[in-house]
Amino acid sequence: MSRSSPRSSPRPRPGPRSSPGPGPRSGDADGLDRLNRLTADAAEAALLSCCGSRRWARLIADHRPYPDLDALLAAGDEASYDLTPADLAEALADESMTGHPPPAETGVGSLAAHTALRAAHAAYEQRFGHAFVICLDGLAPDETLDRLLTGIRDRLGNEPEEERANAAEELRRIARGRLTRLTAPGAPMPDISRFDPA
Repeated sequence: MSRSSPRSSPRPRPGPRSSPGPGPRSGDADGLDRLNRLTADAAEAALLSCCGSRRWARLIADHRPYPDLDALLAAGDEASYDLTPADLAEALADESMTGHPPPAETGVGSLAAHTALRAAHAAYEQRFGHAFVICLDGLAPDETLDRLLTGIRDRLGNEPEEERANAAEELRRIARGRLTRLTAPGAPMPDISRFDPA
């Protein structure tokens, strides 16, 4: 997601993002151990694949090791709640730059619906100046397009301050799903060579 599609490794063209559908609830010890053993810079780079705020990633990296996924998710939540306006702007800018193909490209939904989604997304960015983010975890692929359209249209009427709070909450939820997938059984660590250490 993300804007509203999942984010994993490469940085293709922008599109609405969120985290993908249902993921495993708990990371395995091996995945969490890998994160715990990374150097500080490498851990921060890996965590940036979950949220584009460097301070968010640094806070979580600095509090390692984590005994289990719940402790990692709690740290992610705490760091998300502590995002400053500048941190939030950085994370939202990252969502704009690092998109995956949106659900519109999955073949689900009509051409008219995809056109409406693009128009709604453009209107949102023009109004608020940042990417639309929404967590789509748990939704079936055939439900995502409707959820995206409804979400954008509902939130277009918000005042900027209210919408920043909504975007921050969606980023927190997206980051939880990404942290879970980052430490999932057999999940590869992101290609950290593409990140510049802070």
